[in-house]
Amino acid sequence: MNLFADIRAAVISALDAMVAEGALPDGLSFDNVTVEPPRDAAHGDMATNAAMVLAKPARAKPRDIAEALAAKLGEDPRIASTEVAGPGFLNLRLAPDAWQGVLAAVLAEGTAYGRSDMGAGQKVNVEYVSANPTGPLHVGHTRGAVFGDALASLLDYAGFDVTREYYINDGGAQVDVLARSVYLRYLEALGQEVAFEDGTYPGDYLIPVGEALAREKGKAWVGQPEEVWLEELRNYATDAMMDLIREDLAALGVKMDKFFSEKSLYGTGRIEAALADLESKGLIYEGVLEPPKGKTPEDWEPREQTLFKSTEHGDDVDRPVKKSDGSWTYFAPDIAYHYDKVSRGFDALIDVFGADHGGYVKRMKAAVSALSGGKVPLDIKLTQLVRLFKNGEPFKMSKRAGNFVTLRDVVDQVGPDVTRFVMLTRKNDAPLDFDFDKVLEQSRENPVFYVQYAHARIMSVLRKAAEAGVAVDDATLQAADLSLISDEAELTVARKLAEWPRLVEIAARTNEPHRVAFYLYELAGDFHGLWNRGNDDPSLRFIQEGDAATSQAKIALARAVSVVISAGLGILGVTPAQEMR
Repeated sequence: MNLFADIRAAVISALDAMVAEGALPDGLSFDNVTVEPPRDAAHGDMATNAAMVLAKPARAKPRDIAEALAAKLGEDPRIASTEVAGPGFLNLRLAPDAWQGVLAAVLAEGTAYGRSDMGAGQKVNVEYVSANPTGPLHVGHTRGAVFGDALASLLDYAGFDVTREYYINDGGAQVDVLARSVYLRYLEALGQEVAFEDGTYPGDYLIPVGEALAREKGKAWVGQPEEVWLEELRNYATDAMMDLIREDLAALGVKMDKFFSEKSLYGTGRIEAALADLESKGLIYEGVLEPPKGKTPEDWEPREQTLFKSTEHGDDVDRPVKKSDGSWTYFAPDIAYHYDKVSRGFDALIDVFGADHGGYVKRMKAAVSALSGGKVPLDIKLTQLVRLFKNGEPFKMSKRAGNFVTLRDVVDQVGPDVTRFVMLTRKNDAPLDFDFDKVLEQSRENPVFYVQYAHARIMSVLRKAAEAGVAVDDATLQAADLSLISDEAELTVARKLAEWPRLVEIAARTNEPHRVAFYLYELAGDFHGLWNRGNDDPSLRFIQEGDAATSQAKIALARAVSVVISAGLGILGVTPAQEMR
C-alpha cells in the first residue's frame, strides 16, 4: 500500500471525470500532477499541484480547476475536507480511517510494506569501495562502503536487480610498491635490518604477510634481484591484502557480488577492444592538448597523444588514452572496465568515489555515454571526508596502518551498527564529523540511539503485554479495532508511517540512502513524542489495564512503527535493538 499513490490515483480519476464532462479539454497530460505532504503541516495532510500544472494547457484559471477538483474529491470517503489555497494549490485532509488503514497495511505486509516495483527489475551495477589493494581500508573507505552498500539495498528494496561490485586496482605501479614493501617485511622476518624509504608502505599490517612469506620461501629470495621475485610477489601481496580487505568488509557487514581485477584488462585485448569501439564511432584521434589550467605555454611541452573526444559527450576537454610513449593512461583501463559493465547488459551504472576523484566525473560519464550510445546512464556519487573526534579533539588512533585510521579501528570501537548508521547521518557529498563520544551517547542528539531506543521501547511493550496476558502476535494485532486509534498524537505517527513508501521511491530515484536515516529519526521522534504524552495522559498508554481490545489497537500502532523501523534499518544494514543496555 502507498497512500500517497492511492490518493494521486484518486486525483487522476477525478481529472479524467472532469475531462469526460467537458470541464477540462481532451489531450491533457497528467504526468506532472503530484500529491505530497504540504510544506506546512497546518495546511493539511496532502496537497496536489494539479490545478497549477494544468491551468496553462487547459487555458483556465488555476483556482477554477482547483475548486472543481475539490468538489470531485469531496465525494471520496477517505478525504474529510478540501481547501483551495493561494493561486490554486489544493490541500486535502484525510479521514482518520485512512490513517488507520495504513496501520492495517503495515501489519499485513510486514517489512514488505514500502517495497516498490519502481525499478521494474532493471539491472543496476553499484561499484563501491574499490580501494587500492595496498593496505587495510581506512575511515574514508568506510563511508564509501556504507553508502554504497546501503544504496544497493535501497535499490533492491525499490525493485531493481542490483549487483554489488568491487574494482580491484591491481594493475598500476602502486602494486609494485606493495610488493617491494612486503619484500622488506620478508627480509625483516628473516632477521635483517630494513629501512622503509619514501614511497614504500611502512604499516605494521604487512608484518604478518612478510612472516608468512618467510615461512613459505625461506631464504630463497634473500639477495635476489627484483626480476626474480617481483611478479610473483605482486600476486602474493595483492591476494593477502584482498583477504584483509574482505575481512574488513565482513566486519562492517558488507558482502560483494563481484570482484573485478584491473589486471585482467591488460594483455588480454580488452582495453584495445573498448578503444576500438570508440574509434568505430569516430571518437578516437591523434592530437595535442592545450596546456592545463594554471600552466603557461612556456612550462607546457605539447606532445601528440591518442585522445578520446570526450567533449562530444559532455566533458570539458578531450582526454588522453595513450601516452606519446605508447603506454596506456590511467583512463584507458577505466574505459575498458566500464565497457565490460555495459557489455554485461546493465541498464544503469552507479560509481561511488571518494571526494578526491571529483575530476573524474565528467570523463567517466562521457565514456559510458559514448560506449553505450547514450543508453546506459552513469551516476557518480562522491563521498566527502570523515573527520574523527574524541573528547572534543581530532582523533588519530592507529599506528598499525602507518598514517591513517582503519575501518577496523572504528568498528572495534563502536560496532558495525553504530558505524553504519552514523555514516548515513549526512548526505554523501557533505563532510561528516564522527565523534566517538557522541555516537555512544544515550540522548536524542545521537540519532543511532534515538532510533534504536524507539524500537527497543516497542519490543519492551510487546513483552510486557504478553506477560500481562494480552495477545500481541501479528495476526491478532491485524484484527484489532483500529478505529480506537484516534488521538492526534497517534494519528501523527500513522501519518509518518504513510510516508514510508513514498520516501523509499524518492530516495531510490535520487540514489540518496541518507534520506532513510533521516526518515527513521523523524519517525522515532513522533513515536517518542506519543510515548511521552502517555506519561501525562494515561489514555494514550499502549497497555490499558483491564482493556485488551484498546491495548491491542494501541500496540498495533507501536508494532507498525517497529516494522517500518526494522525495514529502514535493514536497508541501512543495521540490526534493530531488542533492548537497550
